[in-house]
Amino acid sequence: MKKFFAAAIVAASCLLSFLSCQKKADKTLKPNEQEKSQAKITIGFSIDTLAIERWRRDCDVFLNTAKDLGADVIVQNSGNSVEVQNQQIEYLVKRGVKAVVVVPKDAESLGESVRLARSKNIPVISYDRLLRNSPVDLYVTIDSQAVGALMAKELARKKPRGSWFCIYGPKEDFNMTLIRRGVEDVVKNTGIKIDCNYWTDGWNYDLSYTKMAELLKAGKIPDAVVAGNDAVADSIIRAIGEYAPGKDIAVGGQDADIAGCQNVVTGKQAVTIYKPISELATKAAQIAVALANGKSVQECSGANGSIDNGSGEIPVLWLSPTAVTAANMEEVVIKSGFHTRQEVYKD
Repeated sequence: MKKFFAAAIVAASCLLSFLSCQKKADKTLKPNEQEKSQAKITIGFSIDTLAIERWRRDCDVFLNTAKDLGADVIVQNSGNSVEVQNQQIEYLVKRGVKAVVVVPKDAESLGESVRLARSKNIPVISYDRLLRNSPVDLYVTIDSQAVGALMAKELARKKPRGSWFCIYGPKEDFNMTLIRRGVEDVVKNTGIKIDCNYWTDGWNYDLSYTKMAELLKAGKIPDAVVAGNDAVADSIIRAIGEYAPGKDIAVGGQDADIAGCQNVVTGKQAVTIYKPISELATKAAQIAVALANGKSVQECSGANGSIDNGSGEIPVLWLSPTAVTAANMEEVVIKSGFHTRQEVYKD
C-alpha cells in the first residue's frame, strides 16, 4: 500500500510539472516548417528538478519546439532524487518513447537506466549536464569550462591579486568540475590564491549561505568569490551584507537569472554568465525528434566536439556562453529578449 501511494505521489508530481511546462511554453519559437515530423512520436524528458528558474525556461522551450515538430513529450521531474529519476527513466522506456533527454541529478548514478534505454534502441541525449559512465548518444550543452574561465577573467579584472573563495554547486553535477577547471586555468601562475573550495550539496542555498557566513565570522574576508550559479551568488551576497557590510568583495555567478542580473546592475555582483538556453533547448528538441524518427547522430546533431564520459568518446554539441556585466547587460540580456528591461532594472 505504501508503494502504491508513493507511486501515486510521483505520478501526480510528474503530471503537474508537465502541465506547468505546457502552460508556460514560449509560443514564439517556431522551427522551420520543413523540419516538422511526418509521424507522431513521443519523447521523454527527464529532469532532476523544476524548482530552479532556468530549468523551467529550458522545459518550456523544449516542449514548445517538440510540439511544433509534431512530437509529444512526457516530462518527468524527479524532485532532486536519484532513485526517483532512475525509476522515471525506466518508466519512459516502458511507455515506449522514441528518444530520452536527461538532465541528471547525479552524473554517475543513472547508468543502469540509461543502459536499459539503449538496450531497447532508444537514443539518449545528455542535456547540459554530462551523464558519466553511461552509453549516451549525444551530449548537448553550453561549454561549462568556458563558463568558469569567463567568470574568473571578469573577477580577475576587478581583483587580480589576493584571496578567492569558490563556492560551487554539488560535486555530482559534472558541470561544476568543468567550471572549476576553467577557473583554475585562469588563476594559475597569478597573484590569486584560492583559499576555499566548497561544494553546495543538492543546490541547497542555505548551505552556501551558511558556509560563507561561517568564513566571514571567522574573519576570513576574500577579495572575490566564484559561485556555482546566480542563486548561490545571491546567498553569498546576503551573507556578505550581514557579516561583512561595506567590504569590497567581487562575486561571480552564472545563468543570468533575474536575481543575478539585478545584482549585477546594482553592483552587488560583478558578473553573471549568459547561456543561450533557448537555443540549447530548441536544438535538443530538434535533435531528439530527428533521432526518434530514425536519423543518426551524425546526420542531425551538428556535433562540434567530443568528450570522454567514462563509457567512451561521446559526440558533443557545444554552445558558447557570454560574460555579462553592468556594461553589456542591455546588449546581451535585454536586446536578446532573455529578460525585459523592466524586469532587470525594476523600471
